[in-house]
Amino acid sequence: MTQSPTKITAILTAHLGKAAELQTLLVGMAPLCRAEPGNLRWDVWRDRAHGERYVLDELYVDAAAVEAHRMTPHYQSYLARIPELAERTAWILEAVDVGGV
Repeated sequence: MTQSPTKITAILTAHLGKAAELQTLLVGMAPLCRAEPGNLRWDVWRDRAHGERYVLDELYVDAAAVEAHRMTPHYQSYLARIPELAERTAWILEAVDVGGV
């Protein structure tokens, strides 16, 4: 059985006056998430047109790596803090085989 990569894209829009605090939280998460064994990518992007909006771009080797990520203390802490800082929407995505491309 081959591993199927799993991608997470999360959109976080900071509550009024909370953008700097949200950015600090996200930047602090990067080295912890990138160090996880199943993590292939963990980047933070900020919307140029709406500076209070951030996008997390995450890639894991498989769904089990995502589950392991969700069990980490740093993710649990992040999840507990997000409601006070931002509105959050997240998509968990799987690759679509497009053939010999």
